[in-house]
Amino acid sequence: MLSKFKQFLLLISDIIILYGSLLLTLDLRYGPQQFASKISLHILPFSLIFIIWLIVFYINDLYESKTLRNNLNFFKKFAISLLINIFIAIAFFYLIPFFGIAPKTNLLIFIIVFGILEFAWRYFFNFFNIRSKSPENVLIITSDQKNDLPEKLDEFLKIHAQFGFQIKLKIHENELTNAENLSQIILKNNIKLIVIPAHLTEKIRLAKLIYKNLPLGIRVLNLSEFYENIFQKVPLTELEEAWFLENFIYKTGLYDMGKNILDEIFALIALIIFSPFFLIIFLIGKLTSLGPVIYKQIRIGKNEKEFTLYKFRTMRLDAEKNGAQWSQPGDNRVTKFGKFLRYTHLDELPQLVNVFKGNISFVGPRPERPEFVKELKDQIPYYEIRHLTKPGITGWAQINYRYGASVQDAVEKLQYDIFYIENRSIFLDLLIVLKTLKLFFVNQK
Repeated sequence: MLSKFKQFLLLISDIIILYGSLLLTLDLRYGPQQFASKISLHILPFSLIFIIWLIVFYINDLYESKTLRNNLNFFKKFAISLLINIFIAIAFFYLIPFFGIAPKTNLLIFIIVFGILEFAWRYFFNFFNIRSKSPENVLIITSDQKNDLPEKLDEFLKIHAQFGFQIKLKIHENELTNAENLSQIILKNNIKLIVIPAHLTEKIRLAKLIYKNLPLGIRVLNLSEFYENIFQKVPLTELEEAWFLENFIYKTGLYDMGKNILDEIFALIALIIFSPFFLIIFLIGKLTSLGPVIYKQIRIGKNEKEFTLYKFRTMRLDAEKNGAQWSQPGDNRVTKFGKFLRYTHLDELPQLVNVFKGNISFVGPRPERPEFVKELKDQIPYYEIRHLTKPGITGWAQINYRYGASVQDAVEKLQYDIFYIENRSIFLDLLIVLKTLKLFFVNQK
């Protein structure tokens, strides 16, 4: 994960470039004589635009480690973000003429200046973020227990050098015979970080070997923590009951109270704003398909309590005549209008009622059906942990993983859900909501 300092540096530098580009634009356009008067006229409306631009950059992963390398993916995301921001700026100035300026020439100059300066800075940052210093050499200690996490980490970090780590060695615990032997390995390979699977941390002999080598300046992490830092999810294969006791702080008080109040307020506001859509969708639904427009389904909520979830119906009435089943890509049970609702995510609108009633939150693990919960609890370890917090319309798993349609998908999403429950906060909830906006344009269903 990109360090907080580097993320902050990128954000501050983007703000400086935005305002610097505006000042340079006004200087080029009007010269020193009119410069001061034009600044006072442009600074407020452009500041509002800048806030939106930065949010678009965040939503499109331009502050995420996995994106910050000079390749086609980064150039594509940068170009798309810039184009979206250009359209937003044009719409802002010409559809909301509140500020009394329609800066055609100024906006064109600003876009050119900012585009050149921002691209040059980001290219420079990506280049030197990888090459400014050698990556930290990592030693992973392994055992006879089957575990593919070291290989996954090795493969990922070879491609993503911007994370600053290199898996130098993977050594079986039996190869470490004594402290001197480990010292030679550390010095010869310039090891800076030793990563140990959770089950090995309890081995006294291994702990003593590593302890005696702490004066060499090494850091020590368990495999779960290292994996979590890189992938922003928790590996199920590395978890034990003790991990949950050590890492799960049941958050009550201000967090839960504040979140519940905000959920109710924003749900009510959203219901009022989107009420015309409810009417339009209801009428079209009645005209295009037999049966009720609102689909009611039993889901499992916090503490495994059942509740009724509301959605706009997107499937035929006989969609589950053979029993409950996951929806698949290209599912032929989906109606034509239902495809549109799913693509635009408008089928989720009635869940605002659930948020207002307190059944779910805006952010949290996705609520599942009782039939699937029973099956998944039998097949996936620790699955019940996701019910420690209130489920949500969107969540960390939804923005990081594709639409789930199998047990294996449920395993992957559970790893993200556990990460969210461990780290949940109002700030993380806000970031998830912002990232969710991207799903309106990139359909995962």
